[in-house]
Amino acid sequence: MPRPPLDAAAVRDGLVGPGLPWRQLDVVEETGSTNADLLARVAAGEDIDGCVLLAEYQNAGRGRHGRHWLAPPRAQIAMSVGVNGASVARSAWGWLPLATGLAVVDALAAVADVTAGVKWPNDVLVNDGKLAGILTEVGGAGPVIVIGLGLNVTLTADEAPDPAATSLAMLGSSMTDRNTLAHRILRELAGRIDAWRTAAGADPALLADYQRHSLTLGRRVKATLPGDREVLGIAQAVDEMGRLLVDTGGQTVAISAGDITHLRAAH
Repeated sequence: MPRPPLDAAAVRDGLVGPGLPWRQLDVVEETGSTNADLLARVAAGEDIDGCVLLAEYQNAGRGRHGRHWLAPPRAQIAMSVGVNGASVARSAWGWLPLATGLAVVDALAAVADVTAGVKWPNDVLVNDGKLAGILTEVGGAGPVIVIGLGLNVTLTADEAPDPAATSLAMLGSSMTDRNTLAHRILRELAGRIDAWRTAAGADPALLADYQRHSLTLGRRVKATLPGDREVLGIAQAVDEMGRLLVDTGGQTVAISAGDITHLRAAH
């Protein structure tokens, strides 16, 4: 399958500029990690709020807990964005990766005719296959959050670094135009971030949409925490801080995305 380069002008069209949702958008041929690049810009004193960085290839892409992820050049949408969270209490920042997952789900439904769901806290799945992963990190001491996203587009089964991974091509989707996909994801994400800021946290639509698209809530799960501690029970809800509430039968345990090592279905 051909893998044409991203067209930055096409992705920027109607999204980037004065009065538009995003302030700046850059595409680089190769980098270690788009998240790391934006965090370095924060450390250097740059204002990255509203900045978008896409890479054709990440040679040191990473997920939560330092897990590495590699994909061939132009096989993914590898993207990070900067968000100033000063107007929202830090306790509500945990909703940003969840809102990002919903933005991806909505974009896929709109332009790829793919029905996906969200697995708490940071995965977008189709038929139990991981289509996209999300990593949010805080830049320094300031109120800046970097949201990283990796969406598998033309990745093949032989190229996938994880047997649980899937891609739009592997799912048989005819939508493999990364310009269209990135443009729609950024459009949906901008709307989610704006609503999050306006509500100073999770707005009613975000709560309802997360409940509707969640592949975790209402299911029996096993959460593995640092130190090999395990929590087993029913995933009941997500609280105002974005934490997963698990009913163990004797108590309700609140688990934050930063604490969990693995979350699996428990049968």
